[in-house]
Amino acid sequence: MALLLTQAQDTNYQSIVLDEDLTKNANAVVRLDEMKVDILSQENMLITSKRIVTVLNKHGNKHVQAFAGYDNSRRVKSVRATVYDRLGKAIKKIKEKDFRDVSAVSGGTLYSDSRVKYLEYTPTQYPYTIVFEKVVQTKNTAFIPDWYFLDSFLVSVENSSFTVNFPNGTLKPSIKEKNIQGYKIEKEETATSITYKGDNIEAIKSEELSPSFGKLAPRLILRLDNFYYEGYTGKASNWNQLGSWMYNNLLSGRDQLSNQVKQEIIDLVKGVDGNLVKAKIVYEYVQERTRYISVQVGIGGIQPITALDVDRVKYGDCKGLSNYTQALLKAAGVESYYTHVEAGADKVDFEYDFATLAQGNHAILAIPYEEGFKWIDCTSQVHPFGFIGDFTDGRKVFVIKPDGGEVVTTESYLEKDNSQKIEARIELGSEGGIKASANIETRGIQYDNRFQIQDFNKDEVLEKYQGSLSFINNLSLDAYTFKNNKEEVVFTESVTISAQNYATASGNRLLFVPNAFNRNTFVPKRHRVRKLPFEIQRGFYDEDSYSIYLPEGFAIEAMPESKKINSEFGEYSLSISQKEDGQLNYQRTFFLKSGEYPKEKYDSYRSFRKEIAKYENAKVVLLRS
Repeated sequence: MALLLTQAQDTNYQSIVLDEDLTKNANAVVRLDEMKVDILSQENMLITSKRIVTVLNKHGNKHVQAFAGYDNSRRVKSVRATVYDRLGKAIKKIKEKDFRDVSAVSGGTLYSDSRVKYLEYTPTQYPYTIVFEKVVQTKNTAFIPDWYFLDSFLVSVENSSFTVNFPNGTLKPSIKEKNIQGYKIEKEETATSITYKGDNIEAIKSEELSPSFGKLAPRLILRLDNFYYEGYTGKASNWNQLGSWMYNNLLSGRDQLSNQVKQEIIDLVKGVDGNLVKAKIVYEYVQERTRYISVQVGIGGIQPITALDVDRVKYGDCKGLSNYTQALLKAAGVESYYTHVEAGADKVDFEYDFATLAQGNHAILAIPYEEGFKWIDCTSQVHPFGFIGDFTDGRKVFVIKPDGGEVVTTESYLEKDNSQKIEARIELGSEGGIKASANIETRGIQYDNRFQIQDFNKDEVLEKYQGSLSFINNLSLDAYTFKNNKEEVVFTESVTISAQNYATASGNRLLFVPNAFNRNTFVPKRHRVRKLPFEIQRGFYDEDSYSIYLPEGFAIEAMPESKKINSEFGEYSLSISQKEDGQLNYQRTFFLKSGEYPKEKYDSYRSFRKEIAKYENAKVVLLRS
């Protein structure tokens, strides 16, 4: 009986034999991640992959990654998968016909050729193991897949292998190694192949404020200096060459507009002085007349659909809308440059010294202004002109010009640019109730985080304030008005709130926290042994000024002392003073700096935030006279 069981199992797929060092801090263990890239010619590339993943729990399901994208230029030659139980017994075999085949893009027929085949599997037990194999053939050699030796946080790798084969030195790829020091990764090279192998790479556990995984992960970035893409051959070993090639082959000629639309734009900007004023008119024209469909750069190709197509259907992805807006700006006599960016809340830079088409997931426009650029994101239907928010701010991007390309940094919203100023009048009742009115003025990224509340309904607005002022129980929102100054990019909220039992009664005393609107009590988690550096991506500056009116019949028995805290991470000040009429004047500022710091400074930063949190919650004690 034991012999039959052994024959029905594959010990390579047993999860019970996994090394404890690989299961520690892991939701999944990649048993084998193997890719072979055969560059057969400048116009023919074959990519063969085999991936074996043992999923330890429900959080590991997403790391199976059993999918294959295809389009008119990429063909899935084969795809299959097998599922094994914890003992290594095959429990399900999935053939190509069993994979879901869906459009990679929803909402627009212009991108219907981008599709994906993916495995839809619902596990009945954990752990389980999936073997996924695929072969994809493509003419486009401009995109050699990057190679990650680790997928993400909380995933370990038993064996990782990447090989690229090429027929001659002309088609030998350039490779940039990132973060591979300290890992068991070996490189083998011959005249026609390069192989990297990594073994027993333990999972990385994310820590409070740790940098994004992409900044820590060991990986390879690859490119062909002599490549082919969508009918065009190219040669580029730097950003200037690549920009020139993209402009001449992928962008030029796609900015044609009908004479009617050109005349409409000319009429719109007639008599208007200044390129930025004209550009603002065009930007708002696009906002009012088009809608955005999410198609990342790469999925729908890197060539935008034509301006004529966007004008006809009134929608587009980031590439199409950027190209369309550029065409309209050209009609208005305003120069602008098509730009690739890695967008997202996390700031990710283009590799300044390594040009590839594969970098970036979004397109925006750069308008020459003074010594730099004014940036616009043509997909946003709500942001003011020239304000890009935290989606594309402060990162290196690829600007494409007629005479070449360059990597530059987008506008950065630095510490004091991200400001919030609150002026409030607070009345405390004799039974502990509170009634308060406040003006809240935000700029920069703090503006970006708040201005869309203007489009909320009454219930949503109440929910928003109850969330941000969660320390006030049973908060009522008595009145509110909003003003969105798009010219200055300033958002102002005028609100009146009330609540019962804001102050705590204790005998003849009332105890209350004077900071009624902006308590920043965040304290980073404690790590006994910190392993990763930490990062404060965006600093800010908060300034609060409150006039607090005390109830009649009460005198101040105790109140927090004034305090100033200075640190390499920022500054904090608190001042509470009593006026002759008994009114309290509360003044507070909090300036947090952005920066990247070594793990050794984490405890100091935590102490800085811990001390601030103490004063944010400091109470005034009133005694009934």
